[in-house]
Amino acid sequence: MTLKVEKEFKPSETKRIVKNVVIISSAFMVHFTAYGGAANLQSSINAEDGLGMSSLAAVYAGLILSNIFLPTAVIKWIGTKWAISLSFVTYMPFIAAQLWPSFYTMIPAGLCIGLGGGPLWCSKSTYLAVVSEVHSKLSNISAEVLLARFLGIFFMLFQFHQVWGNLISSLVLSSGDNQAAVTAINATMIPEICGANFLPSADAAEALQRQPYEKIQLLSGIYLACMVAAALMVAIGVDSMERYDTGPANNVMGGGEMLMATLKLLAEPKMSMMTTIVAFNGLQQGFFGADFTAAFVSCAVGTGTVGYVMLASGVAAAIGCYVTCFGYIAKVTGRMPLICAATVIHMALVATILLWKPQANMSYVMYIIAVLWGFCDSVWLVQVNAFVGILFPGREKAAFSNAHLWSAVGYIIAYMISPYLRTSSKAYFLGTTMLVGVFLYLIVEFQVKKEIEEKKTEEPVNGVDNKAFTIAE
Repeated sequence: MTLKVEKEFKPSETKRIVKNVVIISSAFMVHFTAYGGAANLQSSINAEDGLGMSSLAAVYAGLILSNIFLPTAVIKWIGTKWAISLSFVTYMPFIAAQLWPSFYTMIPAGLCIGLGGGPLWCSKSTYLAVVSEVHSKLSNISAEVLLARFLGIFFMLFQFHQVWGNLISSLVLSSGDNQAAVTAINATMIPEICGANFLPSADAAEALQRQPYEKIQLLSGIYLACMVAAALMVAIGVDSMERYDTGPANNVMGGGEMLMATLKLLAEPKMSMMTTIVAFNGLQQGFFGADFTAAFVSCAVGTGTVGYVMLASGVAAAIGCYVTCFGYIAKVTGRMPLICAATVIHMALVATILLWKPQANMSYVMYIIAVLWGFCDSVWLVQVNAFVGILFPGREKAAFSNAHLWSAVGYIIAYMISPYLRTSSKAYFLGTTMLVGVFLYLIVEFQVKKEIEEKKTEEPVNGVDNKAFTIAE
């Protein structure tokens, strides 16, 4: 990507650019502190009739549509900065709906989030890409290197939303009486109802403790305040993209154009084989946030503990993202061994979920599962998405559009089946999807390695440049 930067800046502009990146990253962290904390509780506080899960499925259904059709129009209409700030506002009805939870409030609020999510994430990526080009002109550092650094700053701060969001929910919900969620039965019945045998549509009304309205009010108020603060941080603290007049080169791909590019790439064998493992990534995140928290944590220990367990998983995922992307392990092992290791660990976790009978006095096992799950999640997130981008040089937008699409499909499947299947059935489905996805991924991986070897063989004959392939090795 090369943008034409028309305006001349002083060298000190680089500090201003870094300031903008830090503010945007911090705003995302504050905003998703609220949304992430609320989303993680939906399977517990709005479990009846699958309301919470249906609302989250609506989020990702809306996100599929908005990712393709809305970003271009919104960015052209109000600009990148204001697209970020105002997209934050589209998440607020979801938090407010927690005060009056019903299908008439939660589903429209979920769709509203989905419609705002596409412009939000596209605007963030566009802003970081443009300021990387401007910074590159001033510092003579490669724009690609700067973009990687800015994305590193962004995700380093963004990952902390799991910490703060879950900490807030746990402190609020665990204050006062935080009994195990099974209130209508004797504690000796917990292993029979909770865990692999848990069926939300049948057990939620009996097993999941309804939280006092006062606690939901307090939690919603805190989360709404976070979202308002995030929108104001961007509106007041971030420079408009007009400051960095990059001309027509900054045009983003139109909705129809993006849709055609996405579908065209999907027809290619490599992309079609990668869809299963990408969808698994969304499926496993949805399963852990919805089914594990309800069937094991809320059911056996108490809803107030959900945030602490998710916090442990979030911290492990944040550390894992660094280790598996920049750390010593990633440099030594490479991508394939990391994914194979994550597969073995994740299959062991699925087996544990199927076999372990939760007890109220064994909450430490839940934390161990959460930490290991967070590490595996970081591998799927970093390595799979990076591989998708590497596979299609020059077509990254279409590749990542497919990644977002199929990850969202995985989330939707997880949330739609959550209320109606026992945890054991969902765990079997999760494990099967993972094995199929990894098998197809390995086929693609070996195809790429074969192509690299063929290019190396041809190089002395026709001088083929192998630079585009070295990153995949």
